[in-house]
Amino acid sequence: MIKQTLFAAALASLIPTFAGAVTSDVTGAVTVNGSVSGRCQFSLDSATITIPELSDTSTGVLDPSTVNGRNVALNGWCNGATSSMAVEAQPLLNASSAPSGFTNRVDYTATATAHPGSGDVSADDTSTVAGAGAAAQVGVFSSAIDVALSAAGSTGAKLIAGAYTGQVLVTLTPGL
Repeated sequence: MIKQTLFAAALASLIPTFAGAVTSDVTGAVTVNGSVSGRCQFSLDSATITIPELSDTSTGVLDPSTVNGRNVALNGWCNGATSSMAVEAQPLLNASSAPSGFTNRVDYTATATAHPGSGDVSADDTSTVAGAGAAAQVGVFSSAIDVALSAAGSTGAKLIAGAYTGQVLVTLTPGL
């Protein structure tokens, strides 16, 4: 009987320990990770500048005032702090060949200006050199991108008649 009483007492002392472990809360943790890729987009990616007459009507040579000051706006955004913008100005060209004393090319400088909250950021390029100019860091922004033409010039020769076509390429490069 003493053995049974001791066994029952020992068993009784273990029951509260098991009961306490069963009723205690435990917590596990799940880490949730996500990411957003750096990107840039244009919401308005094209515009046209039309110049009806490039030449001075009395001399036939380029009238720079017909090009200088012309501007349009694109609209774009980038979501990364190291995003950049570059500009490539391609000359106005006439497809016809130009005989001596005439030219079929008009060069100019194109400047694109974005308006991030920290102040205006500009990048430019001249059409006299192939390829884009140096990129400017625009960071995170969503705004108009004003594109303006300036510093128009030619060889001083008379412009041949016909259509002249060029373009300004504005490239937004995403960063992180």
